[in-house]
Amino acid sequence: MTKPTGKVYLVGAGPGDVEYLTVKAYRLLAQAGVLVYDALVDQQLLKLVPNDCLKVYVGKRGGLPSTPQTEINQLLVKYCQQGKIVIRLKSGDPFIFGRCTSEIQALYAAGCNFEAVPGISSAIAAPMLAGIPLTDAVVSRCFAVFSAHQPDNLDWEALSRLDTLVILMGGQHLSEIIHQLIKNGKNKFTSITPIAIIRKAGTAEQQVWIGKLSTIVEQVHSVHLSPSVIVIGSVVEYARFFENM
Repeated sequence: MTKPTGKVYLVGAGPGDVEYLTVKAYRLLAQAGVLVYDALVDQQLLKLVPNDCLKVYVGKRGGLPSTPQTEINQLLVKYCQQGKIVIRLKSGDPFIFGRCTSEIQALYAAGCNFEAVPGISSAIAAPMLAGIPLTDAVVSRCFAVFSAHQPDNLDWEALSRLDTLVILMGGQHLSEIIHQLIKNGKNKFTSITPIAIIRKAGTAEQQVWIGKLSTIVEQVHSVHLSPSVIVIGSVVEYARFFENM
């Protein structure tokens, strides 16, 4: 079988603003024949592709209609087999909750050339942009990053023992997250465990709420939190040093 002459690049777009795009990603976008992009991708990035580039929106947003993953896989294979340079643009980093496995398997099975291009994950960038270091020699010797899209599948007892937690896709399940952490001892030695919620990190609309496990749900009860990154742990207290910067 003849190997397709095109190539698919699985590219991380970073957390938001176009300025967080890597140099390699910028260069690849300028060569794109087809752009297949997600909902959270900054619209300014769409201006970086050639005028004749075909733009295909396949956005995935929680609770809203989205393009089936099998259809996305088929699109990537189809355009690659047509000899196109295809950019599969994902927010953040493509290998951190980017649903890349299915796409890579489909490309591999079809004999398509592909390459993954790292991006800055919101799990790392959002805390930094809010002035929160994820590690600290005294209060945070480790951190865990996880998705709370399906909270019932998580080992809350183990997570509650860690110094710092970074939670993606947790806005819709904030009450359950707080309930499970308190139930499993996160507030065992203090009733004021700090928490930060960073919404739309890396964009002009970035918002940050800082509170305690016992009060945060009431603090943001009327706010639509998606997309957001949640940080829990003593490191959140460092954000106060950045408030006036």
